[in-house]
Amino acid sequence: MPKKKADLKTDIKSVQDRGESIGLMEPLLISETSRHRAALTDLALELAQKSAGFRRSLPPGLTASLASLVRAMNCYYSNLIEGHDTHPIDIERALKGDYSKDARQRNLQLEAKAHIAVQEWIDGGALQGNAVSTNAIREIHRRFCELLPEDLLWVEDPTTKEKLKVIPGELRQRDVAVGRHIPVSAPAVPRFLKRFEEVYGNLGKTETILAAAAAHHRLTWIHPFLDGNGRVARLMSHATLLEALDTGAVWSIARGLACNVDAYKAHLAACDQPRRNDFDGRGHLSEENLAEFTKFFLTTCLDQVTFMERLMDTSQLRARILLWAEEEIRLNKLPPKSAAIIEAVLYRGELARADTANIVATGERQARRVVSALIDRGVLISESTRAPLRLAFPAGLASRWMPGLFPERTV
Repeated sequence: MPKKKADLKTDIKSVQDRGESIGLMEPLLISETSRHRAALTDLALELAQKSAGFRRSLPPGLTASLASLVRAMNCYYSNLIEGHDTHPIDIERALKGDYSKDARQRNLQLEAKAHIAVQEWIDGGALQGNAVSTNAIREIHRRFCELLPEDLLWVEDPTTKEKLKVIPGELRQRDVAVGRHIPVSAPAVPRFLKRFEEVYGNLGKTETILAAAAAHHRLTWIHPFLDGNGRVARLMSHATLLEALDTGAVWSIARGLACNVDAYKAHLAACDQPRRNDFDGRGHLSEENLAEFTKFFLTTCLDQVTFMERLMDTSQLRARILLWAEEEIRLNKLPPKSAAIIEAVLYRGELARADTANIVATGERQARRVVSALIDRGVLISESTRAPLRLAFPAGLASRWMPGLFPERTV
């Protein structure tokens, strides 16, 4: 059976109880006395303000469609961090049941589809108030792994070559080494997760935002699963920010982490390091390094909100989409008046079907023809034949409509 690369190169060893104290994971929060505290709090507050402003700027009808595209983007970049390049066009095809004939590519499509299913579950509010609990962390892992093909549920001990199956939602029963970091022994994982939940599950909104990076690192530091820890940490962070910032799932930290993957991994490795001196906090691990990662994490979030805000600027987005529509009409790929329907949807957020005839000004039959063509192209969506029309953001058109969202590729 094919060997699957773990989230990080991991050495697997037989289990032994080393009796570690939960104090080894401290500090879990940036202390009030830290010289970085004030600047980081300002960053957290700036992020909350900017994220809320961006969401308020979106017409309600566009929010759900944008969130759907962002899920594909989030999946793409999270996979890319793991070394799996599954383009959103291929992800979109998988969601429609269109799989590659190549077995490896098909497996990656199924992996992407699993990721999107879990994020959609999260975006629906399933983990509200509960994202950092042991049950939630295990449920994220379970839901993701249960949807994976069999080939992607195995890891190999690099020394003994023993093949080990990843059990969905099951905490690891083996000791592991991740690079230079030796995570806690398998029997210690439950008590470290309990402490993790006690600290991160009882914070106010501002503190939750400020602690998001720390929670992200400390979960990977515990390394609760045999495989999939990085992905679970990113999904947990997504769920945490979704609630604390009320993001509406219209922007993604994963894109920023993937675009700065070397810095991301370097920060995670630095946070594994012990306290350096008396000026480096009071816990076992370095507070200075944790503060630097928090700054990187929050700044990356801010960058991604700014990026999405720019892409969704009403006048610029309208110009790009209508230019595309006019080109398609000239090439006879869309019927005349298609641009008028799209523009109306953009302006209103959603469009009642009864209004389309007035917009095209050529009668109901022609209006139905235009709407049908736009739905067939994946540009408009509707919950039913009577429900309002909303704009969709097909992955195949993202390079024209939303340049830079992910690498360009033709359909």
